Amino acid sequence: MRLSFVLLGLALPGMAAAQTAQPAPQVTLPTVTVTAQKEPADPQGLPVSVTTVPLDALWNGGMTTLGDASIYAPNAYFTDFTARKLSNPRFRGIGSSPANPAITTYIDGVPQLNTNSSSMEFLDVSQVEFVRGPQSALFGRNTLGGVVNVQSVRPSSTRWTGAALVPFGNDSAVDVRADASGPVGSKAAVGFAFGHSQRDGFTKNDVTGHDIDSRNGTFGKAQLLLTPAADWEARLIYTGERARDGDYALNDLASLRENPFHSSRDFEGHTNRDVQSTTFLARHAGKSMAFSSTTGLVHWKTDDATDLDYTAAPLLTRDNAEKDLQFTEEVRFSSAPAASIPLGRASLKWQAGVFLFTQHYDQDAVNMFQPFVLSPFIPVPVDQHSPLAALDDAGVGVYGHGTIAFTDRLDATVGARFDHENRKASLQTSFDPPIAPPVSVDAEKGFSNVSPQAALSFKVRPDDIAYVSVTGGFKAGGFNPASPAGQEAYNEEKTWNIEGGLKTAWAGRRVTANLAVFSIDWRDLQLNLPNQAVPGQFYIANVGGARSSGLEAEVNGRAREGLDLFATFGYTHARFDEGTTSSGVAVGGNAIPNTPNYTASFGTQVSHPLNPSLRLYGRAEVVLYGGFKYDDLNLAGQDAYSLTNLRFGVRGKSLFVEGWLRNAFDTHYIPVAFAYSPQLAPSGFIGESGRPRTFGLTAGVYY
Repeated sequence: MRLSFVLLGLALPGMAAAQTAQPAPQVTLPTVTVTAQKEPADPQGLPVSVTTVPLDALWNGGMTTLGDASIYAPNAYFTDFTARKLSNPRFRGIGSSPANPAITTYIDGVPQLNTNSSSMEFLDVSQVEFVRGPQSALFGRNTLGGVVNVQSVRPSSTRWTGAALVPFGNDSAVDVRADASGPVGSKAAVGFAFGHSQRDGFTKNDVTGHDIDSRNGTFGKAQLLLTPAADWEARLIYTGERARDGDYALNDLASLRENPFHSSRDFEGHTNRDVQSTTFLARHAGKSMAFSSTTGLVHWKTDDATDLDYTAAPLLTRDNAEKDLQFTEEVRFSSAPAASIPLGRASLKWQAGVFLFTQHYDQDAVNMFQPFVLSPFIPVPVDQHSPLAALDDAGVGVYGHGTIAFTDRLDATVGARFDHENRKASLQTSFDPPIAPPVSVDAEKGFSNVSPQAALSFKVRPDDIAYVSVTGGFKAGGFNPASPAGQEAYNEEKTWNIEGGLKTAWAGRRVTANLAVFSIDWRDLQLNLPNQAVPGQFYIANVGGARSSGLEAEVNGRAREGLDLFATFGYTHARFDEGTTSSGVAVGGNAIPNTPNYTASFGTQVSHPLNPSLRLYGRAEVVLYGGFKYDDLNLAGQDAYSLTNLRFGVRGKSLFVEGWLRNAFDTHYIPVAFAYSPQLAPSGFIGESGRPRTFGLTAGVYY
């Protein structure tokens, strides 16, 4: 960490000098455009909290997943397991089950209705946006905590370009990524990208001496861009990923803290995932109105096997197969960028759209008990199907959104969205041999909601705005594939969010600084809870009310050409309301699980030319997380910790080589843990160690 402070200290005097001297006109922060409210816009002019991680930061920071990139967003926390299929985002204390997310990831405009398909490897990605606060008025269901927007690099229509890089690291890590794009005739362009990533596991099985949490994934992307006319555009994107990862690195929490990255189990499993998605985008830009269509087809399937007792004894294993097929279609109309509607002295910019979706999900999970485990009177192996489930979901959303400019300085934004969906469930639990009668549930339920939004923004100066917003958030109810009796269904979750903020830029836009304060009031909070009767199984339950409040601050600066600095800070106070109960236990006043009470990051990036064709560069960043609790009863948690990442190298006109360290000081932490049977985990919890220190070299070429 000392090196990061040294680099930051060297940069600060230059920053101070930049504020007193007249800034050079060409030295400014890069221009950023976001789609946080569906229309391309400058984030500094929007009444919403959004953090943008552009291609330059992704490239220079070595970011390959959403969890990696989230360190730049205040009050964002991703509970990532070693198996890449499980990555659960949480903003400002809001989060939930992978099957019913509170923060939806959009990849090229297509919502990922299950987080199993959202944590994809970054390949040909141009930008990631972390939009915090309810976005239900525009994006609808399951965005009451926010939205993550991932955008692919647009194929080059002027000349052929490309890049390839190969990082090598400890634990036999190899990561190959390459891309190329260029024009095909005068009205078309294509793009291709390919990647392969693998490493040994971090966790050793003391029974066999093997590492158990290895990773091995192959991924690709192909794009076709058509521009038949100046005002028409169509884009087809295919993405695929095949992951063949090792087992979960779970172990008893107390044992893990005493002996990190070790486990003892008689069975070593796997976690496999296959994802395929096809996206078709069409846009027409007329003189007075614009039209766009986004069509998405996503299919994923997973297969994982694990030693469910996580001990060296041959007691219990689990095979779990899941698959999902989703189809989404959104048609949107909006005023053209230069065609607002005059309203006397005011003017109106508007957008409206319709969204349709269907989703079919299947799961077959089999818990395999060895003789005498379930009972001393059952001397044979028993297979428990918990669950054999089929869930069908279909819905529609209709929304409208407008911004009225009363003067050059005062804007008012209003919007609302109506969502309706119908869910069907066929749920079965049975034993083989039939030691108990099977349980079958066939149910159907509908959910409807109107989500409003209102905001005022005032331009204090040309580059400074102050805003206040009131927004309603909505997350649909549904069915649990498996749960305790009587908990098969859960109801909607709703929030009201009040937010105020200030966005500023100064020194010729060499510095931007944003501040936001917020208060969130929950009703019928959905919580992902462990099923005490079935190890390793979770279900969603409505537990009552909660409240979250806090603040966020972000600063980005360019002291001079080749010297950038950034800092973020977020504070969240998220607690259950008095009178709230979870699994029959009072949790009022307890901290909401997996919510650090603060997040912070700061760092610098330095670049220095050696000659016209050769440049040295370095990047250092420190990330800090406050303490948090793992469970709703607040029985166990993680203390505050910090991570330091370093990267340094040399870059020529077409070649580069760099060295890197992540978690440079080898901080030990356990980012994810959950309650477990004390008969299997003496501490009552099992968890996974966070990523240890990794280091290596990367070489690459670009043109």
